[in-house]
Amino acid sequence: MTDELSCHYTDLLGGSYACVDRIVSNAFNPVCHSAGGFRTWWRRLWNGSDEQPDGAHLMRMAGGFSRRMHPFAKTHGVPVTDCERGERKHEIAEEYLATHPMVQGLFLVLVSRAVAPVWKVHCSKKMHIRELVQQKPYVKHYSFRILDREWGHITIMTSGHPPFGAQIILYGHEYVACQAQQNGIKFTKDGNCFTEISYSAGLARVANTLSAKPAIGRLKQVCERWIYTCLSLALDSEEQAASDFRYQYSIYRGEYSHNLLFEWADKCSRSFKD
Repeated sequence: MTDELSCHYTDLLGGSYACVDRIVSNAFNPVCHSAGGFRTWWRRLWNGSDEQPDGAHLMRMAGGFSRRMHPFAKTHGVPVTDCERGERKHEIAEEYLATHPMVQGLFLVLVSRAVAPVWKVHCSKKMHIRELVQQKPYVKHYSFRILDREWGHITIMTSGHPPFGAQIILYGHEYVACQAQQNGIKFTKDGNCFTEISYSAGLARVANTLSAKPAIGRLKQVCERWIYTCLSLALDSEEQAASDFRYQYSIYRGEYSHNLLFEWADKCSRSFKD
């Protein structure tokens, strides 16, 4: 069904397209989100032992994430920036991309504090575990900024504390831009808005693929392509395999936009003057 705005300006339109915009997906290990499940995972990690999960060991694991992250970033030439509360991290990343147009893959890590589920262990005087209580304090988060070959600029923000919950943020317009380039569709783009398009019908078809069922598979592929590299700073590949640590994903937020493409010509000027 055509909307009223499209009907009103129909003589000025060169086309239109609808596109999924921002997608926010939560990544979590379902086993680790209950007290019993967390202890089961911990036993797998420590060869069946139940003696290690106390506050000191959990804090040491969180500290290990930070200690591994800095040498990793230095080795790969990736800047690490500490952010103050309220700083707009996406703008920081976009400014970096504007001055480093040739970067690919992981290009920046932003460190900040945010709320995350963390397990607190209560032990008896003999250091036997009495209970595990989930709390949600402010802890360090690492925002991995990535330029993906299919999705453009994506973000994986992960907590440094077990169970290492994460959010993956993707942008539908970034995906459409990457696919349009690969299909030879020329365009200019300002933020998440396509201002000029050589083949609007082709761009609309690309945008529609994000609303089709196969898009679920593409979303999972891009998440899997990067998230375990981020997790390796907490658990190396052997620890991930030994403890059977795997992420599952749920859509936390999805945004959808309907875009009108106006013809940029004297026709528009004359029409508005009339």
